[in-house]
Amino acid sequence: MPENVQDALNSVPFRVTDREKIPAERYYDPEFFELEKKHLWPRVWQMACRLEEIPHVGDYVEYTILDKSVIVVRTHDGVKAFYNACRHRGVRLANGPGNCAKQGFICPFHGWRWDPQGECTFVFGKEIFNQELLDQSEIDLAPVRVEFWAGCAFINFDDNAPPLLECLGPVVKRLNARHVDKLRMDWWYGTILPTNWKLAMEAFMEGYHVMQTHRQLFDLSPGSAYGPDADGVLPAPGASAREVVNKNIDFMARLSTGMAGMVHETEVAVLEKLRDMDVPDDPMEAMMAFFAQAQADITKDGFERGAPMFDIPKVNQEHPFADVEFMFPHFFLLPSFAAMSSYRIRPLTPETCLFEIWSLVLRPEDEEYDTPSEPTILRYDSNEFPEIPKQDYSNLPIQQLGLHNFEYMRLAKDQEGMISNYQRLVDGYLAQLDDETLRKAQNTVNCGYNSPIHDIGF
Repeated sequence: MPENVQDALNSVPFRVTDREKIPAERYYDPEFFELEKKHLWPRVWQMACRLEEIPHVGDYVEYTILDKSVIVVRTHDGVKAFYNACRHRGVRLANGPGNCAKQGFICPFHGWRWDPQGECTFVFGKEIFNQELLDQSEIDLAPVRVEFWAGCAFINFDDNAPPLLECLGPVVKRLNARHVDKLRMDWWYGTILPTNWKLAMEAFMEGYHVMQTHRQLFDLSPGSAYGPDADGVLPAPGASAREVVNKNIDFMARLSTGMAGMVHETEVAVLEKLRDMDVPDDPMEAMMAFFAQAQADITKDGFERGAPMFDIPKVNQEHPFADVEFMFPHFFLLPSFAAMSSYRIRPLTPETCLFEIWSLVLRPEDEEYDTPSEPTILRYDSNEFPEIPKQDYSNLPIQQLGLHNFEYMRLAKDQEGMISNYQRLVDGYLAQLDDETLRKAQNTVNCGYNSPIHDIGF
């Protein structure tokens, strides 16, 4: 490692120096939080909205991150993003979603106006201003860089950052093969967690917690060391071939009610028809036969319903994936068959964050559906949350409290390595390393859960 890089990293407080130990102060220290605010969030690509939130010209949403606010709007020329501030005296122009096709954006303070393309169209009393202050380029809404992937708009406050897809790396190819850009919302929930944003993410970076936290899933996977593996529920000793098939269907049905997008109800309906399928007598062979048939039948069902389906068996073979795919710094997609769940986490204070969950499905284009325009906001301890996030949310607040009473987390290097990998990338941003070094590291960090500790280049 170059000496100047090492010196820069050494300047980061509470830096990860042992890859298997994460200092607890990183999750609550105000100084560390301020460094993230100053050096991380202004330089990274952030998922600002799903494009289906803004289907019509003039539709816009407000994306906030800490003290910054951005308007993402669909115009006649495509989707654009602007700083959410009047160019006169800084009043925010948008508060939540809306449509500006007819009136544009109007400042409620002095009545200045902008069209959906961000061009200033009206200044009340122009004659009272020094005309040098009203140069068109100075009074048009200030643009924010925006690029697109996975049916989402991503923004970046750094005009010099590498392009989005270059930062995302190989995960793009894995998920593009699964038609990730064609996924549509089933539902969208949000909550404020009394938890640091990083801690909230880490609950979904390993499967080690399934045995205790999600006991209902573990009990349906008796042959697995830490719950379900990527290929299904391993046969328990002494289980018959028929029991193996039914156990897997039971598991997928429970996963569906617990998290929806991880296995969609349309997929469960297909799986239920396989309870009486002919299978080999050997339990392991029966399980393999079941999953082969399940993938083929879910593919066929999707095509027959007119969904923008892909060939699940072919894609699974050519593009292996993880059950949880992470895109640094705050975005997750959770594939299984064809549907997915998705998470986005944003910091609010050193010890609170906004956590959003989507259930996503490949829906036929002509199928009518009341697409959510905003998340349903619930208390983090609400019984209205699906079973799986409700269980995770029960752990996180008390983990946040417990962090104040010990020095560092201890990570299992082959099971919880994803936590170490992304935390060290955070250090790279706080050390203000160069864009190319950070891009290469992010390509490694953007991987699936249960990953081992990797060399990220610094």
